[in-house]
Amino acid sequence: MSNFIKKMSILRDITLQIEKELSKDEVILLVGSRQSGKTTILHQIESQLKTDQKPSYFLNLEDPEYLALLNESPKNLFKIFSFDLKEKTFIFIDEVQYLKNPSNFLKYFFDEYRGKIKIIASGSSAFFLDRKFKDSLVGRKKIFTLRTLSFREFLRFKGEDDLLKKGLQNLALNEKEKVSFYYREFIIYGGYPKVVLSTLAEKENVLKDLAFSYIKKDILEANIKQEELMFKLLRVLASQVGGLVNLSELASTLGSSRNTIEEYLAILQRSFHIALISPLHTNLRKEITKMQKIYFLDLGLRNFLVKNFQPYNERQDKGQVLENAVFRELLNQNEREEIKFWRTVNKQEVDFVVNEKAFEVKATPKTQKTNSLKTFSEAYPNKKISFVSFDVSKKDLGNVPVLEPWEI
Repeated sequence: MSNFIKKMSILRDITLQIEKELSKDEVILLVGSRQSGKTTILHQIESQLKTDQKPSYFLNLEDPEYLALLNESPKNLFKIFSFDLKEKTFIFIDEVQYLKNPSNFLKYFFDEYRGKIKIIASGSSAFFLDRKFKDSLVGRKKIFTLRTLSFREFLRFKGEDDLLKKGLQNLALNEKEKVSFYYREFIIYGGYPKVVLSTLAEKENVLKDLAFSYIKKDILEANIKQEELMFKLLRVLASQVGGLVNLSELASTLGSSRNTIEEYLAILQRSFHIALISPLHTNLRKEITKMQKIYFLDLGLRNFLVKNFQPYNERQDKGQVLENAVFRELLNQNEREEIKFWRTVNKQEVDFVVNEKAFEVKATPKTQKTNSLKTFSEAYPNKKISFVSFDVSKKDLGNVPVLEPWEI
């Protein structure tokens, strides 16, 4: 554990990345879904700064009085806190997206008090994607995206640091059994910190609270009037994980317009609930070029929406669950835009293509889809293909290596 966060109870990977940026001038933005742990991380970093006797202040913009003051003028921050500008002061701002103009606020303090006031802010929506925000803060910001726990972080929350030190590669049989045991819980209940730390009996109720309380908050802030339609869309998407997103078909199923469905999908992405990935294509006549595939950023939320918390081996949808889990593993290591899938108009497909690697997810590893893999290899001979399965003894299938999800 880093000396920087001596008092941090459980270390998140992103914390060490933020640590490296504290000495620099740029505004730090920590963004991600509600309840993913952003506020906790801000408090823990601030606590350590205070221990190191560095001046710091914490501000939660869910407080309407503070929000009103700062919306009136960024300069009102000096009415809330007393600053000694002879030394660098760290300001932690939770839920900065509530400001009417976060761009103007952050730009003002960077331009006027660079090197004297360092702002570390969090946000629960992708407000930073707005053109105005991008343009005004070019060269002034460093953005970190916090998702729910990765499997490695999940193991850390379970106190299994010794397993992590081994790198989860080439494990002894008893160690692999332990990792497999934890992974079964991880892919059913997901990685929201509060869920992971709850007892097995509590997990479903905690997920229910997260879904209804915090998704409703996202819906409210997005000014969505048809709350029921949004939840219906979420449930349909949860049942179609790994499938192609057909806007017209979704609109017909839900009795809505194509434009509304497109708008709602954008909001769900901006709120860090779902992700869409695009197809890889070079031959426009033979390969799918436009339709995207859907995945959830947390499997616990997905399983809640389909009302299924059965153990992995008993599930009818184990292929979808495993494919979504593999997507999250890939997302931990790559930008979303780098993760593609491959599919031809004849429905030959490979689940994931990331740079020079390709992955075919198989809940039950048997020789199948060999024609798909052969066609893909002929089209992309430089991309190395692997199967990904869970809790299997086979290390290869038809000369193609078989990986566990955590070995990607």
